[in-house]
Amino acid sequence: MSTLLKIEFTIPEQAADEAGVFIASKVPHGWEETPAGDGRTFTLYLEDHPLGHEMVKAFQARFPEADVTWSEQESEDWAMAWKDFFVPVNCGESFRIYPPWLDDGDSDHTHIVIEPKMAFGTGHHPTTSLCLATIGRLVEGGTVGKGQTFLDLGTGSGILGIGLSKLGLTGIGLDIDPQAVVCAAENLEANGVTESMSLAVGSIDCVEEGRTFDLVVANILSGPLIEMAGEILPRVKPGGSLVLSGILADKQSDAVAEAYGRRGLGEPQRFVEGEWICLVWENLGD
Repeated sequence: MSTLLKIEFTIPEQAADEAGVFIASKVPHGWEETPAGDGRTFTLYLEDHPLGHEMVKAFQARFPEADVTWSEQESEDWAMAWKDFFVPVNCGESFRIYPPWLDDGDSDHTHIVIEPKMAFGTGHHPTTSLCLATIGRLVEGGTVGKGQTFLDLGTGSGILGIGLSKLGLTGIGLDIDPQAVVCAAENLEANGVTESMSLAVGSIDCVEEGRTFDLVVANILSGPLIEMAGEILPRVKPGGSLVLSGILADKQSDAVAEAYGRRGLGEPQRFVEGEWICLVWENLGD
């Protein structure tokens, strides 16, 4: 039986946002953030022990005021641990995410089934909730709907693409991490949307030249969003929509909006949850 490295970083509140960005840059998926007294605790599980210990050293060097602990545990114990705290989560008015062992019979939302994995998102992070809530608003407003196409850039566990597929869209999920794509494929199967969504390892440059989509959603980090602006925008069909997240509201949103504004887009709609923001442009080119 394999073992996993459980790492907990507890840090004062004034440095918590910066710590979250640092962790996200190292491990984009699969870490949990919880209140801890006057600060916050970030918990993650890594199978790669050398990577885990390197991250501990890097975190201690960057945040010497943090309390850092780590321990080894059996992978089966880790899987059971998820069941102790994983609860269904509503994302806006449209979506509800729950694990396969906990179907609570809710019929007012579109359900997304996610099997928690040690390196991939469970839907509890605010940026995922923001994106799904935004998708729900676009659907309610008639901008996004059945029969349209989507590109989910940085698909992770596939949550956003699964939600879109369940609304009647078809599209592609891309991620640069091969393990993420394997995880997403399992979730597509669990949700019965394998015919609606395809997956590939790679980034925006692996989409065939000239292919465009009614909706492009990218929940990654602000740096890559800025760097890829010139590649992302041409993938949006005339009249289509663009949703960007993984962006800190106070520190990064203006820079991302400006990068896309320089390419002819106006001011985006801004939706905020906690310290995170989602930028939305509808009906581009109309």
